[in-house]
Amino acid sequence: MENDVATTRPARSDERVTDSERINRLEERIAHLQQHVAAQDKAMLELHETLVRLEQQLATLRGKVGGTGSADGPAEDRPPHY
Repeated sequence: MENDVATTRPARSDERVTDSERINRLEERIAHLQQHVAAQDKAMLELHETLVRLEQQLATLRGKVGGTGSADGPAEDRPPHY
């Protein structure tokens, strides 16, 4: 990675190709990183949507368990082993 860092000395005419190659490599890296960030953003959005859906399902299940599992509920709702 040390080779990718631009030096402070002035470029000679025979080093311009090297500088151009460095710029091209940096541009390629930036493009790759931009794609990577976009993919991570998409994955985070999907994870957030999954989390919201699972939280809703959990709340629904807790409501069902809380509603039928109370002592005031009808005896028919209890499993046969009680």
